[in-house]
Amino acid sequence: MAKTMAQLPYHYGVKVRVFPSTEQKRLIRRNSDASRFIYNQMNGMNNDLFWLKQVKIPITLVLDRIADLAERLKKPSTAISNIHGWLNHPDFDSLMKANAIKNYKTAWKLFHQVHQAGTPKFHKRGYTQTYQTSCLYGVKVMTPAMNNGSVRLTDPHHLWLPKLGRLRFKGFPSKLLSRVDDVRVGTTTVSMDAVGHYFVSLQMGSEHPFVSKQPVIESKVGIDLNLDNFLTDSNGKMVANPRYYRMIKGKLAKAQRKLSRRARRAKKNQRCLSESKNYQKQRLLVAKLQLKVANQRKNFLHHVSTALIKNHDLVVAEELRGKNMLRNHALAMSISDVGWRTLLSMLSYKADLYDRIFLTVNPRNTTQTCSHCGYVMTGRNKLTLADRKWTCPSCGTFHVRDHNAAKNILAKGLATL
Repeated sequence: MAKTMAQLPYHYGVKVRVFPSTEQKRLIRRNSDASRFIYNQMNGMNNDLFWLKQVKIPITLVLDRIADLAERLKKPSTAISNIHGWLNHPDFDSLMKANAIKNYKTAWKLFHQVHQAGTPKFHKRGYTQTYQTSCLYGVKVMTPAMNNGSVRLTDPHHLWLPKLGRLRFKGFPSKLLSRVDDVRVGTTTVSMDAVGHYFVSLQMGSEHPFVSKQPVIESKVGIDLNLDNFLTDSNGKMVANPRYYRMIKGKLAKAQRKLSRRARRAKKNQRCLSESKNYQKQRLLVAKLQLKVANQRKNFLHHVSTALIKNHDLVVAEELRGKNMLRNHALAMSISDVGWRTLLSMLSYKADLYDRIFLTVNPRNTTQTCSHCGYVMTGRNKLTLADRKWTCPSCGTFHVRDHNAAKNILAKGLATL
């Protein structure tokens, strides 16, 4: 019997750009709207159930409503489809409905585990579209692969999706095209961004590694993330901060002011924004500028994280809480621009992918501690953000602030091993 995706030891994600026809775009939009509607219906039923249970007086009408909601939530897919008959239209993917309900339950599970994520909220309609489907394999399929499921590659330039049919794509890794029979497909996400580009994200699973095993280098590094430069490692090497958002901030602000004026003009003339051509043209321009910054930053972070993981057996970084740091209004923009949390998440999954070790440590006193003798700067001697270089009053060692912090981070990481 073939293993499920969860049972496979190796997983990989691939996101490719697709080029749907007009009819396929219509189907994507309908399935996206239906997925959002089902998620919101689940949220609405749970909210009603919660508040009705707060009623202390046992009114028959309230008790009947509670029993009805509890029964509907046992089989939500059937219950929602029975009340809203339009969801039974052949345009809709049945696996889309199942995934929308699964995503809602996952959101609650994440809330119970983390609590900081918050309870599930209603999804509002926007300029982006997304829905999920799953790849199913027939009973007669003995070996699940990329070319024999409900989501499959028909050739190196086309894939097949339920309800949508054949789609042309580009950007698929060549190393996976040579392993079509060795890799199976799991959850598949179809999406459209604010610019109007369509993508398909495929979850892959296999019995064998997706990347070749890297040789043991016996190199360990600690990295200090800062705003003066992007990062400084324990070897003294620095990576400059590209500041992509700052480079385009003036142009983006000008475009956003123009967008705001067009929105006010459309409202004054009592025109719907979706039908205002001038507004939509400017909205697209703003979205392209924001997308450019996001793509530049993501490309930069991928290059930095891959280089760190491939060139070192152990990478240690400080555990940063970006949400807390963003409360500092003076540094919020600069912190958002560097993308520290994204880098840490990339280092985490790439360490598993390349069989390396990645650790995060408590950043407490990593800047204030002398890496040579362990003396901690406190009281009047405590370093401020303006102090980029300092001399230890205990042992007299001269330190460059970020290099010293990186050494302390590496030492903390080695101590936890």
